Amino acid sequence: MNYRDILEDLFKKNNGLLLTQDIVKGGISKQLLGKYVKMGYLERVAHGVYLSKDALLDDMYVIQARSKKSVFSHESALFLHDLTDRDPLSYTITLPSGYNASQYKQDGIKVYYVKSNLLDLGIEEGKTIFGRTIRVYNKERTVCDIIRNRSNMDSSVLNESIKRYLKTDNINISLLMKYAKLFNIDKILRYYLEVLL
Repeated sequence: MNYRDILEDLFKKNNGLLLTQDIVKGGISKQLLGKYVKMGYLERVAHGVYLSKDALLDDMYVIQARSKKSVFSHESALFLHDLTDRDPLSYTITLPSGYNASQYKQDGIKVYYVKSNLLDLGIEEGKTIFGRTIRVYNKERTVCDIIRNRSNMDSSVLNESIKRYLKTDNINISLLMKYAKLFNIDKILRYYLEVLL
């Protein structure tokens, strides 16, 4: 099997999108990878992320592939959990405080920061529309995040999202309250729950 066949096989197994580490593990050097990009066999869509010439670009997967620390949050998480009908105008992610997110911001991605000890709180696996696995905050964490950011949100989206959360199956009010206490918004959350229930 030659290197082009190896590359095509890797692309087939990964729905046309590969990370540099996947390609190198497959036995293709970074130098050869660079030659294949110049020859047009694949496209570099972000640092360390490559797309086969016949694949569709999966923006959410590419965003997360750029940093394993990023987590889809706020409006993007609302959309992924079907807690809003509005497509996010831009993707929203959360990163640890102090992370240099200038490249994300240049690409129009909305970035939120949180202390490192709170970054992993409520992370679960989600799926992009192309079926690739991404990291997203669970519904409870997402509700807390939008309440924390309520002054920058459309109040109708905020209220509708909380109402939809309360009507979904498998809600976990005790977990919601636990997160609210950690973020110091438990009184505000109680107010919203009283008004919207």
